[in-house]
Amino acid sequence: MTGKNMRANPLFMRNSYEGQGRWNIPLVRKQEIDISAISLIACSDTRSKDNDLNRANGVHFFVDDYRFEGIYTNPKRTLEKYGQYAFLLTPDFSTYADMDLWRQLESVAKNRWVGAYWQDNGLTVIPTISWSTPRSFDFCFDGVEQNAIVAVSTLGCKRSKLQFMRGYDVMLDKVNPEAIVCFGDPLPEMEGNIVKVDYRASRKVVR
Repeated sequence: MTGKNMRANPLFMRNSYEGQGRWNIPLVRKQEIDISAISLIACSDTRSKDNDLNRANGVHFFVDDYRFEGIYTNPKRTLEKYGQYAFLLTPDFSTYADMDLWRQLESVAKNRWVGAYWQDNGLTVIPTISWSTPRSFDFCFDGVEQNAIVAVSTLGCKRSKLQFMRGYDVMLDKVNPEAIVCFGDPLPEMEGNIVKVDYRASRKVVR
């Protein structure tokens, strides 16, 4: 592929969506979602043609990155599969503290790009937000519209509660979310309109 053709390829440029912040990270828009009885299943438990009971759920990506990397590299291929479900959380690409900062930035940008792509194709999306150390606060809350419903995970955070809460409080200040879908047990210190989702229940799919 020539340089001119590559610049005309949206999957190479990845610049089709409005960006936000210093790094112009794609913006995931606020959408209205009924969270009064929210339920999720893992992306690894989805099927190409699922049954009605499972399709009534949202899909989360709080699993190992390799299970959903293809969503970013070839998004059109998985659009029909994930589009059958009630809504989608954006893919939780890892932002580990021991990752170089450029890798964490890449993970956040991929998360938001996929969310913007899904919304552009008519799907309902909740942005998943994750962070590491305060150095990541420069970008990890970008690409999320103010007052949106967002999702976070507390799995594995109890041993790093202080670090988690530092980022959580900054997220509340920067995004001012309407509600926070919490995958796992909320920490007592967490403020906001929190909607708990049980991890174990999310793995109970009907086959």
